[in-house]
Amino acid sequence: MSKRGRPRKGDGGVYPRGDSQFWQVWYRDQKGEIQRESTGKTDRQEAERFLRDRLAARDEGRLSTVLNSKQLTFNQWADWFMERRSKPPFRSEGNHQQNVNALKFLRPVFGESALSDLTAEAIEDYLAKRLQDRRRVRTKFGVQPRGTIKPATVHQEFRILSHMLNVAVKQKRLADNPCRAVEFPVSVSKSTRKPHYMTATEQAKIEFAASSYLRNVVVILSETGLRYKKELLPMKKEQVDLDNWVVHTADSKTTNGIGDMPLTSAARGAFQRQMEEAKGGEYLFPGFKKKSRKPYMTNLLKGWAATLKRAGVPYFTLYEVRHTFATRLSAGGVADHMVTQMLRQGDAEVFKLYSQAKLGMMREALAKLDREANERPSNFRTEAVQ
Repeated sequence: MSKRGRPRKGDGGVYPRGDSQFWQVWYRDQKGEIQRESTGKTDRQEAERFLRDRLAARDEGRLSTVLNSKQLTFNQWADWFMERRSKPPFRSEGNHQQNVNALKFLRPVFGESALSDLTAEAIEDYLAKRLQDRRRVRTKFGVQPRGTIKPATVHQEFRILSHMLNVAVKQKRLADNPCRAVEFPVSVSKSTRKPHYMTATEQAKIEFAASSYLRNVVVILSETGLRYKKELLPMKKEQVDLDNWVVHTADSKTTNGIGDMPLTSAARGAFQRQMEEAKGGEYLFPGFKKKSRKPYMTNLLKGWAATLKRAGVPYFTLYEVRHTFATRLSAGGVADHMVTQMLRQGDAEVFKLYSQAKLGMMREALAKLDREANERPSNFRTEAVQ
């Protein structure tokens, strides 16, 4: 007999239990300790397959992860995720609110299920059902059903679920993400409205119908491509250097957005006009209400929609003026990689190494900005070769 006692008869086995219809299994974990659990199977062959999966997970070092996912419910994991990975500084307030909205529909379906019980088939069933649901709109008469939910809305819920389970895999609470085996049943690109590119004529109409501050916003966004919610509206006057024709973005959606941006003459003029109008405060766009939560404007939706209506221009989001900026640069002959830099969406570390050279290149690129891009059909078709 060895020092450790009697030799082991095996690594595991399947056996019935009198008070249950399901087969039970026992097996030894990495430490040699015996684990017992129900297979949830009534067929012996399926129970033996369950045992082989547990032994394979043990041999591959995944057994602790598999057991953790069996003991952890989706609701418990969602609570951890919302507290530790959804709020700032990990994600913005806007992304956190999107996660909150998505979980209103995910929790009732998957909430009480163990993470290990989430399968690709269950997720596909959820997507199919959600795509058939109708929108619920709150009105003065109560909640009213409207048209079918847009595929983009369901795809966002699917994307958030996939992200949550990816974090669970990294935290070793789940062996694999079942969303990887799911194919979204509808083409999102065909159901999503394409960005609107503001023409020079539309811009002139909008500026004529807009209030002074909103007119300055439109000019600045179309000439610099700033993100208006995160970069422009919270901007302080000290961040604008009119003498050197540069504006500094101190905070952005990503680290790549933080830095200096050169100004065109039109953008400089708009900044100067706004600084003269916003007297007596440190913010470029001070809020209208003294008791508001933030001392600067945070939302331009109502004013923007009203301005488009007065101008007789079909509605498009204010953020799409950023797309207009990129389109005009491309139409002016600026290289794609330079447009990416102007939008501040590339490698932030490389940009920091060449910050001085980047400013010079940006000034040259801005000189090529074509404000008539969308009104020149020849820019968007290939001329016949003579």
